[in-house]
Amino acid sequence: MHTIELESMAIEMPAVGEHPNRQAFHGVLTRVDVPSDRAPAGARGHRVVLTRVAAEGALGSLLGMALDYSPSLDRHDARRKVGIITRAEVVGRQIELGGYLFAKDFPEIVSKIAKPQAGLGMSYEITDARIADMRAQVWTLTKVTFTGAAILRRDKAAYQDTWIELD
Repeated sequence: MHTIELESMAIEMPAVGEHPNRQAFHGVLTRVDVPSDRAPAGARGHRVVLTRVAAEGALGSLLGMALDYSPSLDRHDARRKVGIITRAEVVGRQIELGGYLFAKDFPEIVSKIAKPQAGLGMSYEITDARIADMRAQVWTLTKVTFTGAAILRRDKAAYQDTWIELD
């Protein structure tokens, strides 16, 4: 028998029938208590582990934050906001997200996500990270504040098993 733990937060958005600029999405942002596949930007070449305690403590900071992308889908671009995060949950060993993309403003990213073979994932953006041991080969993040997330190709994400889909 497997036990699934769930920690969840959400912002209730008013229902607005066929809103042309609101395309729902969901996906997996990252894994918790698991070392990253590669070093994320800003980690000085270190792979990282986001602890469950840090993830649960920071869930509220994800709500209302932006989802961004770069046209080449190979990096973060915090100045290209294409959506908003309205739901964040720790489910098992991953953080699941939901929210809305600005579909009318950025139809190209909606089209790319709609293609399952696109191989797109997500990556988190953080600040105020506390690291258990800066000398460790793999940094353990014990506290973070999320400042947003990015859509990018899975092969460019720190965790390559993340994903994003349209609802």
